[in-house]
Amino acid sequence: MNNNFFAMVNRMKFINRWALMNNTTPENIAEHSHSVAVIAHALALIGNKKFGKNYNAERICLLALYHDTTEVITGDMPTPVKYYNDDIKNVYKDVEKTAGERLLAMLPEEFAEEYEPFFNKSDEDKELWVLVKAADKISALIKCIEETRMGNREFEKALDAQRKIIDDIDLDEVKYFSENFLPSYYLTLDDHTKQ
Repeated sequence: MNNNFFAMVNRMKFINRWALMNNTTPENIAEHSHSVAVIAHALALIGNKKFGKNYNAERICLLALYHDTTEVITGDMPTPVKYYNDDIKNVYKDVEKTAGERLLAMLPEEFAEEYEPFFNKSDEDKELWVLVKAADKISALIKCIEETRMGNREFEKALDAQRKIIDDIDLDEVKYFSENFLPSYYLTLDDHTKQ
């Protein structure tokens, strides 16, 4: 019996993001997934408390935590390559699907069915996946903010591109997060702790 799933998930910490960029602080997909889960949870709560939605905030955390898990098999393909054209994008989706199937096969069947929705998006979770994708983009913007704050000019164009992506997301939850929480990411530790 092959029970390697959790050991493979644990390897997320070895897959670095932003491979084509010179980073002042490396970021792996485990750290990124945590960030996306925190932000997605916040977006769900914002939707529920401010805009009368009925998101399952706990479920969205799980979807976000596993959203990049297939990259323990595929690696993190840089966005400019992954989305270069439709052919590459479609082939990469197939590769991700195969990687998800391989990971699920590393679980006993009774557990695999519980994890399957993290790798094969169902209509039931459709609204939540939209928020996870938005949280993923916000997390990328935050990484760009952090890098440029450290004087890393390598991320200047990425920062502008990510800001535009966030501005173009037509979700009340994202607009609320952007207006109320994103400005804090530009502050120093002293700014955060000042009374």
